[in-house]
Amino acid sequence: MAYSKVNASSATMTSNRTPKDVSLFSGMCATCIEGCTGLCEVGKSAFRSSEVIYPQPFGPITAASQKDYPVDWSHFNIHGTAVGAYGIKADSDMATFPNVNIEAKICRGKGIKLKMPIIIPGLGSTDVAKRNWDGLGIGAAISGIALTIGENVCGMDVNSEIKKGRVVKAPDLMERVKLYRGWQDGYGEVILQANVEDTRLGVHEYGLEKLGIEAVELKWGQGAKTIGGEVKINDLAKAQLLKKRGYIVLPDPEDPTVISAFRLGAFKEFERHSRVGMVNEEEFCKRVEELRALGAKYVFLKTGAYRPADLARALKFSSLAKIDFLTVDGAGGGTGMSPWRMMNEWGIPTVYIESLLYNYAKRLAEKGAYIPDIAVAGGFILEDQIFKGLALGAPYIKAIGMARGPIAAVMVAKTLGRFIADENVPTSIQKYGKTVDEIFVTAAELKKKYGRDFADIPVSAIGLYSYAKRLAQGLQQLMAGARKFALRYITRDDICTLTRDAAEVSGITYVMDVDREEVEKILS
Repeated sequence: MAYSKVNASSATMTSNRTPKDVSLFSGMCATCIEGCTGLCEVGKSAFRSSEVIYPQPFGPITAASQKDYPVDWSHFNIHGTAVGAYGIKADSDMATFPNVNIEAKICRGKGIKLKMPIIIPGLGSTDVAKRNWDGLGIGAAISGIALTIGENVCGMDVNSEIKKGRVVKAPDLMERVKLYRGWQDGYGEVILQANVEDTRLGVHEYGLEKLGIEAVELKWGQGAKTIGGEVKINDLAKAQLLKKRGYIVLPDPEDPTVISAFRLGAFKEFERHSRVGMVNEEEFCKRVEELRALGAKYVFLKTGAYRPADLARALKFSSLAKIDFLTVDGAGGGTGMSPWRMMNEWGIPTVYIESLLYNYAKRLAEKGAYIPDIAVAGGFILEDQIFKGLALGAPYIKAIGMARGPIAAVMVAKTLGRFIADENVPTSIQKYGKTVDEIFVTAAELKKKYGRDFADIPVSAIGLYSYAKRLAQGLQQLMAGARKFALRYITRDDICTLTRDAAEVSGITYVMDVDREEVEKILS
């Protein structure tokens, strides 16, 4: 069985000349013929070179791995039971799914309350995040979920003011914080992330001192790639500005030959790359203390799908520094821009890395070590995956990181809003109506809650709210079926594996071995 899809993908806008007759191990057509104009990745690379490394087109898309990982969430099922109830009286009139409490609290002390166990991690300087931030920011706030402002937002903003290498004004960042905070109602939080370049620019210091940020996140990496953040730039002046600000920009926007080629139209986009961090225990703990001294109420860490030793470092350093929250991002999830082959072929996939994470956390906890609240991310989009993710890492996993699903909800709603405004609603949608009130099932509820302010909620934010509400009800139904009426009652025993391979990877019981001892007692 071939797990990888190689040499042809809609992500890179490539295809095979003979799609039904492909070499499975290389991905090339079984017969590569002279005269082909280059449909596949190899062929397209012959004339567009490194452009073909990345999912296309940059800006309006998100992308995720096509690799068929040997073990994924479909290899697990959720248990239901006909007896009892946890967290509520075992009474048929009380133990109904609307009574399931899916509110969560993350971080120590007063903590951060969430209306549901979801955090949107690291949406930074990619165009797809910037273009949709009003829907993401307002939608997340009214849904009561946490939202992370990702890397490079200040550095990428041409209107940012940077003096002596430090940011002193960042309109884009300011607006992102304002959009979320303006609609926050006691739940959720906006978290400010920083990578190497952000740290050099003093982004955390600026956010804490000037914007009232309370939660900051250190970034080691992400599941989509094992290098720093990347975007494309279609403006020469901006590419040159970003190089002056310290970013890696390819090709060199100050090279006369490159400038001439760009102006001739030989290529239309520059690549902007961030640097990779260099992690060590002393510097990490020192930085956490600095941030707390600067007024950070909550300190987070996000790490990527690195090798197991790095996962152990992330957990151990987080324990030593007593950070408030750790997000572990598994391979295969989502990206605004990452090298396509890297995204498919590097890192530890979500099920595998969460299984390792559980074992490491359990080992430290048994020694009496401090364990921060943890989120796992990487390809989660629907309620069954949320339940399985919470169960696999229970009791250490407190929330699920989701980005690609929320962005999709925002983009679809924004598109529908444009059709409604143009009075050009597609026939397939007209069965629901032709107005926002008719098409969006949650519009009446939001209108009742916000009154006149409802008019200020963008349709894209209604889309995220509607999606979140679907996830909430779906999760409540799954939890009620498992007779777990609050998140704290979810355990690893609430799921089983459908294959021996999944059981070996995860440590979760194979379905045919579940309840073996209890069954013997019942039948005896």
